[in-house]
Amino acid sequence: MAGITFLLEVVSAEKKLVSQQVENIRVTGTEGELGIYAGHTPLLTSIKPGLVKIKLKDGREEVIYLSGGVLEVQPNAVIILAETAIRGENLDKDKIEKARKQAEHLMTNSNSEIDFARASLDLENAMAKLRVIEMIKHRK
Repeated sequence: MAGITFLLEVVSAEKKLVSQQVENIRVTGTEGELGIYAGHTPLLTSIKPGLVKIKLKDGREEVIYLSGGVLEVQPNAVIILAETAIRGENLDKDKIEKARKQAEHLMTNSNSEIDFARASLDLENAMAKLRVIEMIKHRK
């Protein structure tokens, strides 16, 4: 039996990835883990690069990688705005591993704080994508 639902919209710079009724979501905000259910208190917060785990109204779960962004909880809807949002099953593990290795190399060999910071962010994003892939792998 389905629980009470709310509208979830996940929007990236390229397109609206999700617009559907869901039972709950889990996402990492800048202040920690958030579990959002219908009737949640209104909220506006930044979210870290990582994943949003969505429980659909039919009980299935979906995982989406987010590059970070903003989460807004309204009385009947939750909106996530992210520069990048990719469904977990669309992530390319080989490409991500290559990006991870490149970021690690740049961090080790950086010549400035700016280079190090950029490489660190690239590494954080690659690791978040790999966590999404692992989560999907264990779900199957």
